[in-house]
This record gives sequence, C-alpha cells and structure tokens, in this order.
Amino acid sequence: VHMTYEVAKRMRDAGKGGSIVNVTSNAGFMVNHGQPMSPYSSAKAAMNHFTRCMACELAPYDIRVNGIAPGFFVTNQNRALLFTEDGTPTARTEKILRGTPMNRFGESDELLGGLLFLLNDKASGFITGVVLPIDGGFSAYSGV
Repeated sequence: VHMTYEVAKRMRDAGKGGSIVNVTSNAGFMVNHGQPMSPYSSAKAAMNHFTRCMACELAPYDIRVNGIAPGFFVTNQNRALLFTEDGTPTARTEKILRGTPMNRFGESDELLGGLLFLLNDKASGFITGVVLPIDGGFSAYSGV
C-alpha cells in the first residue's frame, strides 16, 4: 500500500499517466471454508478494495489502477499442503481441482497475459478499478 502511494504520487507529479497493477488473490473475493477470519483473505479483500479506491482517485491524472487475482498455483509456500512427499495429491488438491473447471493448477507464466493486457494502454486504456481473476474458472463455478 505504501509503495503504491509513493509510485502513484511520482506518476501523478510526472503528468504522463500510466498504469499500476496490484497483485491480490481470489481469496479476496471468496471465503475459503475453515478460514473465516483468515488474515490472508482479509488482506487480499482489502487490497481489492484499495485497488478500486486508487483507480477512482488517480483516474483524473490518467493513471489506471487494476489488479490481477491469481487462483491456485503450486508454489514453494503451498506445495506441502497440495502434495505428499511422494508427489501424490492431497485431499485439499482434489477439492481445489473439483472446484476448478479447467481441472488443473495455473502455471506462473499464465499470469503474464493478464498483466500485460492491463498494462497496455491500447488494449485496456479504458479499464480501471478492475481485479481480473486468473483462476481456471474457480471464481465462476458454483460447485453445482
């Protein structure tokens, strides 16, 4: 948040417009069962709101503020939760994939397309205040 304020101030003072893209999470949109008071989810929901607020504040300066919200990606941080030592998917992995219409985890390079789109003035010059889910359909699926 502090970094965004500093960057935005410098962008505003330069008077050249531009684009800021925050990284949030699908956890900011949805409740993860068993984590109703999760500091992570609460922080990501706050970042989603912050993104929209900054978009409104900076729009008069031709600065667009958007976000990307990754769904489930395998990282060093969550690998032990998703797979056993022998590489077998855990029950959590199976539950996540059942709720993901694309039936797989995202690959880190798949975040790049959404990021580049939101940074490109020609492609997304009239888009601000949006948090783009990049989640294989997880946020679209009701589970039914």
